[in-house]
Amino acid sequence: MELKRSRLLIAGMRGGAGKTVVTLGLAAAWKKSFGLRISVFKKGPDYIDAGWLSAASGGACYNLDQFLMTSEQIVSSFGVRSAGSDVSLIEGNRGIHDGVDAKGSYSTAELAKLLACPVVLVVDGSKVTRTAAAMVMGCQKLDEGVNIAAVVLNQVSGKRHETVLRQSIEQCCGIPVLGVIPRQTRNFFPERHLGLVPAVEADDVLEAVAAAADVMSRHLDLPALWDLAQGASPVACPVVSGMDTARDAVRGIRIGVVRDSAFQFYYPENFEALQANGASLVWISSLENAPLPEIDALYIGGGFPETHLEKLSANHVFLDSLRSAIEAGLPVYAECGGLMFLCRGIRRGEGLFPMVGVFPFEVALGVRPQGHGYTMMRCVGANPFFPVGTVLRGHEFHYSGVAGCIDPGSFPFAFKLEKGHGVVAGWDGLCYKNVLASYSHLHAVGNETWARSVVEAAVSFKRLKATISVDSGRDVVRPESRSLPVVY
Repeated sequence: MELKRSRLLIAGMRGGAGKTVVTLGLAAAWKKSFGLRISVFKKGPDYIDAGWLSAASGGACYNLDQFLMTSEQIVSSFGVRSAGSDVSLIEGNRGIHDGVDAKGSYSTAELAKLLACPVVLVVDGSKVTRTAAAMVMGCQKLDEGVNIAAVVLNQVSGKRHETVLRQSIEQCCGIPVLGVIPRQTRNFFPERHLGLVPAVEADDVLEAVAAAADVMSRHLDLPALWDLAQGASPVACPVVSGMDTARDAVRGIRIGVVRDSAFQFYYPENFEALQANGASLVWISSLENAPLPEIDALYIGGGFPETHLEKLSANHVFLDSLRSAIEAGLPVYAECGGLMFLCRGIRRGEGLFPMVGVFPFEVALGVRPQGHGYTMMRCVGANPFFPVGTVLRGHEFHYSGVAGCIDPGSFPFAFKLEKGHGVVAGWDGLCYKNVLASYSHLHAVGNETWARSVVEAAVSFKRLKATISVDSGRDVVRPESRSLPVVY
């Protein structure tokens, strides 16, 4: 199948050049001025920028990453998730040619070529004039297969500065400057240790998005950028067959998702994959003084438990309910912040804040990342979700780490890391009964067995609950479980 859809990729010379504000501002401006239906994507493993892009477009923001996904998976996911929109906007990450090695593997440039996508290069004009043309030309020449079609200038200090920058780039590089954004005196997007404050925590999301849309409406050539997007070349898109799901087996399966301002790092593709496998999702807040609802499995994603320690620690109703459910065999899949939440406690400075406590460790917050980058894990131990030998690709970004030392030989880790740091160097995946928690985040598009495994665990637990309710007079052990033994 040939994909011919309007699309544009916003790239930068480096991280912090202004890609996010240009992308979300352009999305909001196109939506407001032209009434366009816009699908938004973020290149690379990212939750925070994606949340802001979602707020600007009014729809989910999806992720595209060549390390986490195959080329076929990327093109297929893009094709499916851009269907029904008038135009797709993709925000790159870091510098356009930055990858994991000197070849630029998994870079924004490689993604642009894969999707035959015109690229708008955001250039920070701070303290530079004609040299900006040399930098743009360098990006063009480094890989002529990338269609760098236009430039947007950011942080321009005045008319003379704009004139020199514009003439230098257009004359030397042969591409148009389609936007000139003056130096801004107000930062509408507050930052902290992982970058922007997530949209879900910001007090003025609508104000910030409206301000960005106003700036882009006044300083970008919106019609010219639209024409550029419409000129994207066709790209071959693999046909995706419908998912063959045994609906009768999963009828009525309820998977809880802890989703609030403390736990907010989720890929929408993961939710969609769970639903495609037949599960109904139940949204749960860890901050509300209420017990767990009736569910068959639980998904706890990453987030910022460290900014909610007092509330989390004081919510005894929820903590006790979750602890009891885990002891009863509830399958729980947890990532990063979810792992922290399931440990004995989280240390901040001299203070210790008790958490769920199913893992006998405390985690401490550091001032520098303890793990940051892609991960590759081989399953080597029993766990509720993955057969031994399974290889998983993910990513990690955490400032916390286990307080003290854990001997991998004395604790049953599920994963041996071939790439990444994990809980302790080279190991990840803490297990307890039907709980699996790791610092690594998984993306359902690139790890196609993940959603099915979570749903299968939920089905098994639901059946076990039914067996227990029918015959509560005798002990029951979950049959054919890949998890550690569950004892009632």
